[in-house]
Amino acid sequence: MELTVNGDDIRIDGPVDVPRLLEHLGLPDTGVAVAVDGVVRPKTRWAEEIGEYAEIDILTAVQGG
Repeated sequence: MELTVNGDDIRIDGPVDVPRLLEHLGLPDTGVAVAVDGVVRPKTRWAEEIGEYAEIDILTAVQGG
């Protein structure tokens, strides 16, 4: 499956949902927001399959001051 994540093309095998994508990318599943094709996907819908060629934006929370 081909996806675009934060502007980079990636390939990942099989059906993909948000938790699997985050694991594949080595990202935590907390402190992140995910948008699929420009629409923020609430955590309650993270288990829904992501379609082929979807454009994913992942934002991570940053602390600081």
